[in-house]
Amino acid sequence: MKGAVPYAPLAILVGVIVGILVGESAGPGASVALLVVGGVAALAAALVHTPGVRVVVAILGFALLGTAVMQRALHGLVMSPLTTAVAHHEDARIVATLVDDPDAARFDARVLARVASANGGAAGRRRVLVTASGDVAGHLRLLASGETVVLRGWFTELEGFDLRWRWKHAAGAFHATEVLGVRRAASPLARAANDARALVLSGSEHLVPVDRALLAGFLLGDTRGVPRELTAQFRAAGLTHLTAVSGENVAFVLALFAPLLRRLGLRGRVIGALVVLVCFGTMTRWEPSVLRAIAMAVIALVAGYLGRPTVGLRILVLAATALLLADPFLLHQVGFLLSCAASLGIALLARPISARLPGPAWMREVLGVTAAAQIGVAPVLIPVFGSMPLVALPANLLAVPLAAPLTMWGLAAGVVGGLARPLSPAIPRLLELPTVGLLHALIAVADVASRVPIAVDGRAAWGVVALGALLAAARRARRLREDARLPVPPR
Repeated sequence: MKGAVPYAPLAILVGVIVGILVGESAGPGASVALLVVGGVAALAAALVHTPGVRVVVAILGFALLGTAVMQRALHGLVMSPLTTAVAHHEDARIVATLVDDPDAARFDARVLARVASANGGAAGRRRVLVTASGDVAGHLRLLASGETVVLRGWFTELEGFDLRWRWKHAAGAFHATEVLGVRRAASPLARAANDARALVLSGSEHLVPVDRALLAGFLLGDTRGVPRELTAQFRAAGLTHLTAVSGENVAFVLALFAPLLRRLGLRGRVIGALVVLVCFGTMTRWEPSVLRAIAMAVIALVAGYLGRPTVGLRILVLAATALLLADPFLLHQVGFLLSCAASLGIALLARPISARLPGPAWMREVLGVTAAAQIGVAPVLIPVFGSMPLVALPANLLAVPLAAPLTMWGLAAGVVGGLARPLSPAIPRLLELPTVGLLHALIAVADVASRVPIAVDGRAAWGVVALGALLAAARRARRLREDARLPVPPR
């Protein structure tokens, strides 16, 4: 059935998650034997003819794989070539490649970097959290992902709130006291992505800083320049997800390239779409939500090319399973969990909710998708942030229809305006007029919605669940009574 729940893949995903949690509890280890046994069991499941036994063997195999990859990932942190340097707070001169764009505050900066060498010795390309203050922070904030830096400073352990960087594979921290050199990104893909980012944002250089920073968040997920007050407003209104690049952005980008891709054959369209996805992922720095969306798009493209199209829920389960096996630390990244939870809610609940709502089709669809996404993310949002704004549903009903044209028009207007800027500065200003209008409309929605103080906390959420269960039970009981009253047809 087209809308059937993929129980077997879903059970395998649950097995992977349980295995990852077991591996985390067991601690670091090479786990070579466990990896081999899990791989053999997963492959052997394909040879079993009995469906029930096949699923059980597959669950066991993938659970062992989850345990093995988590133990190996933890082992890579504690047994890295930088372990001694971090433990002894050694001074060092390092050569490192930035993994992300620097996140700079007023007086400091921090960025994740992959260390190629430390004091002339190999560092195993392990990641560290580079921190800096003063003039060094000012220098770092001008750099971009993929660029190589030569720094002087000292190693130290991750402490306090910085411990969360461990789940991004940071083996320690490095406090930089001097920037000795900078080289442009060596990877052609990284250079192309940085140039593309600059081109997309070049058409908005005339905008006021707040509008330009918010536009960068909508188009590229780069919210570093968004003021804290505005970020708090979007969070209080339940609109933070709009500034995180997600599946919608991936769909918009593919739609922009669709006229060009249609001119190619089937294989060319698939290859072209994959190239677009990889470039866009690099531009957005492979944030967890982007990673999930692109993984789903790749699976859908390959399945369609092989003549085996599949439904969204199955694609989500397959993508989540593959990503967690590739990087088990994603299970501890809130962005990944929120992205998967929202997609799961939409896949399971959007259509049933829309079918039961009154009003025109477009409004029912938007409200159904929004409500389903909010229900999906609630189990993640409430434990992490303590509550979820009740105003999120009406706020999203107003904001989501604005975000779609903003993203589409913003991408096109940014590129065209940047290219036309040398001809006349008036062209990008004219092209960005709709962008500014949409941005200010979204800011107004966030401002008004953030003033509504009602939020759902954990106790209220359990109350809503209990009330829903009681209503469902009452409805089921009423149907059973009605069925019992029907006359029994004679034989």
